[in-house]
Amino acid sequence: MKNIFGFSLLMLFVALAFVSNAEKNTPSQIPNDKNLVIASFAGGCFWCVESDFEKLDGVVEVISGFSGGTIINPSYKQVSAGGTGHVEAVQVYFDPKIISYEQLLDSFWRQINPTDNHGQFVDRGKHYRSMIFYHNDRQRSAAEHSKKALDESHRYDKPVVTEIVPFDKFYAAEEYHQNFYKVNPIRYKYYRYNSGRDQYLEKIWGANMKQKIKVNTDDDLASNKQYSKPSDQVLRQKLSELQYNVTQNEATERPFKNEYWDEKREGIYVDIVSGEPLFSSKDKYKSGTGWPSFFKPLKSENIVEKTDYLLILPRTEVRSLSGDSHLGHLFKDGPKPTGLRYCINSAALKFIPSDKLAEEGYSEFTPLFKP
Repeated sequence: MKNIFGFSLLMLFVALAFVSNAEKNTPSQIPNDKNLVIASFAGGCFWCVESDFEKLDGVVEVISGFSGGTIINPSYKQVSAGGTGHVEAVQVYFDPKIISYEQLLDSFWRQINPTDNHGQFVDRGKHYRSMIFYHNDRQRSAAEHSKKALDESHRYDKPVVTEIVPFDKFYAAEEYHQNFYKVNPIRYKYYRYNSGRDQYLEKIWGANMKQKIKVNTDDDLASNKQYSKPSDQVLRQKLSELQYNVTQNEATERPFKNEYWDEKREGIYVDIVSGEPLFSSKDKYKSGTGWPSFFKPLKSENIVEKTDYLLILPRTEVRSLSGDSHLGHLFKDGPKPTGLRYCINSAALKFIPSDKLAEEGYSEFTPLFKP
């Protein structure tokens, strides 16, 4: 009788353990807010994808887990062994009033290698391939448009192969995988560095890799214009020798012998490579240096500052965000109200006159030049 009781007790513990294990994939941090929208992505190791998405303004929570497979509630061990059909994925809970789905897509491309459908970086296997799981027709359309635009940008030498499929089910991974970059920062940093992920992304995107997605306004949601850097082959065909050397090799054009140093017309200056808006004639002044000079940017989020040592002493280099073009340098000897001087090469710029803004796709800046 005691043996039967003992065996029954053992079976009870096993059953409880099984239930506990079956329910392991319900992390406590899943938000309960009906105003949030869910987006689902797969991009290799979910530790890294979770970490990158959680850095964005408007992203409330990211859950690591598995999607696209054939068995219910798989464990990490089962997925890693292969054969379940799942990929490591994340569910992103975001506030659409702050960040758009299109901006999440833009961030996603900057986290992965979309040309490899056999894994991501050192993580090999079909369960590490990149995928976008759309939850509705709007997400599907946005994802397809975004993928097409990336493919046509010729940023890669190979086609973009990231799959776009309807969302079915998502199973959260074990609790120890959630917020791994916070809970185990040393192990995470060691893994990420040795994975080669950041080294690859830096090569592809340059300074644009670590773009901070801008918080939306209503106008941004209505018109989410994308800017990107074409492939080197396209740039060599598009740019003059001087424009290429300035933007890609950090050359400096001659003072007083360049296109815009004495330009007096009203309008804006955009990146010759990507077209992203950078400066306005409203903020341009005659510095006497022989180069176009501005005391502030038109769109500060499109400007990246770096330190260079090309002249031995450190200087602040100015680059464009999306185009990663070398523009010039920033000095602290400008006029009020900023006291700054953005000393920019004309060869890095394209001037759009105020009466051509709408025609060229920059109508948002037309009100700047109205009487």
